[in-house]
Amino acid sequence: MKLVTTLYRQFQHLVHEVAKFGLVGLLGLVVDLPIYNWLVFSNPLVLADSGEGMLHHKPLTAKLISTTVATVVTYFGNRYWTWRHRERSGLHREYVLFFVLNGIGLLIAAGCLAFSRYVLDLHTWLSDNIAANFIGLGLGTLFRFWSYRKFVFKEEIELDEAEHTPAPDSPAALDDSTGDLPAVR
Repeated sequence: MKLVTTLYRQFQHLVHEVAKFGLVGLLGLVVDLPIYNWLVFSNPLVLADSGEGMLHHKPLTAKLISTTVATVVTYFGNRYWTWRHRERSGLHREYVLFFVLNGIGLLIAAGCLAFSRYVLDLHTWLSDNIAANFIGLGLGTLFRFWSYRKFVFKEEIELDEAEHTPAPDSPAALDDSTGDLPAVR
């Protein structure tokens, strides 16, 4: 039990980020899924194949539209909740990088959808949703978490370290044996 507690403490921050990222991602899915299914199958409720939507023969275009709308929602969720503790590097830079990396995630989902539609010749609402919104979104989500954390919301703000490091000329920073400032290594 002590091992589990120790591991949790070491990875607590990452566990919380993953949980928040997952919740924001679910919100994005709630936005993406109905838009895609309405555009392709005239059914935003994703309950069954109810016909042909206005983009039935252009599922990749529909996926681009639905994912773009969801990306706007997830950017703000991730910036102001998931990674709010990380430094801000400018809205323009973050937003552009977020959209570029999300575009790569979209290509992953669209690739799975294209494979299902054009290689396997599957055209049902179930096959589209499994390919694009389960397999493609799952793989894209792994990429997104890694890349957003690495490139968009880069470094954590080092508040704890700054609060606990004594000033160079403070009594706490003096070498106890000589009373001098510690040597810089």
